[in-house]
Amino acid sequence: MTSQLCRRASLLACLLIAATPAWADRSDRTQPVDIEANHVTVDDRSKTHVFEGEVILTQGSLQIRGDRLVVTQGADGFQTGVATASGGRLATFRQRREGTTNEYVEGEAERVEYDSRNERVRLFVRAYVKSGGDEVRGPFIEYNTLTENYVVSGSSAGDPASASGRVRAVIQPKGGDAPAPQ
Repeated sequence: MTSQLCRRASLLACLLIAATPAWADRSDRTQPVDIEANHVTVDDRSKTHVFEGEVILTQGSLQIRGDRLVVTQGADGFQTGVATASGGRLATFRQRREGTTNEYVEGEAERVEYDSRNERVRLFVRAYVKSGGDEVRGPFIEYNTLTENYVVSGSSAGDPASASGRVRAVIQPKGGDAPAPQ
């Protein structure tokens, strides 16, 4: 009975996080993509760029960092990027919330994927996202900037530790007495 109660509480927490708007800065999608790295290999035929060494991708307020970033461009001109880190570190992303100057949605994972067509950031293995004072952890998190929602799953294909099926969420109280987001 207690196990079932825990599962229901986890599900409720995930649904609350999924319903929490992230309000990503909408002007980012019209900005050029700028990428810095120590080394790049370009394959024009397959439209693949491999950036290595202290990689920083910036598009408006969106920033993705990692040790390696593979960017592919489809025939339609949209890019997909996969950032990874090495040595036990995590790849990261950060994006300003709409209508603010200093509030961000931030996340990290072993692998961070960005799909410019669908404007989604997917985080795999040791995934963590923070928005205001709220945070969520799990094996897989998808952040959709179009719908301004999160999807958190207790398992991911690339995470053998996800067998427990557990996610963790911290949701700050909203209202007049709530602490201001940092």
